[in-house]
Amino acid sequence: MTFEELVKNHSAEMIEKLVIRVVSEDPVEVRFDYLEQDQWSVITMHEYEEDKEIAIRLHTGDYYELYFGYYDDEDEFFEILHPFTEEEKKILPEGLKKIMKKVLEDEQGMRISGNFLSK
Repeated sequence: MTFEELVKNHSAEMIEKLVIRVVSEDPVEVRFDYLEQDQWSVITMHEYEEDKEIAIRLHTGDYYELYFGYYDDEDEFFEILHPFTEEEKKILPEGLKKIMKKVLEDEQGMRISGNFLSK
């Protein structure tokens, strides 16, 4: 299975895995980032042994996306973006959604206890 197929066909499982891992950390870092006119808040999980990065981004307009970045065998970096469905949005705990919205509105990252995000 390619990474593109993994993201397309198993995005809900990837989102659940990321949320479980992030809310179990203490503290959790929710970052603010931007590229040109696009801004987002983001939580990230790195799998260093496999050269992969998985993240959830919240953009303005309540637009969530799954980000998957990886290096291929020739050390070229690739990114796959997958917009959340309404069902995938329901996977996120309300506490996490609130903090991600606050970070996006304030344009400033935040560190918070993982216990708070799971509510």
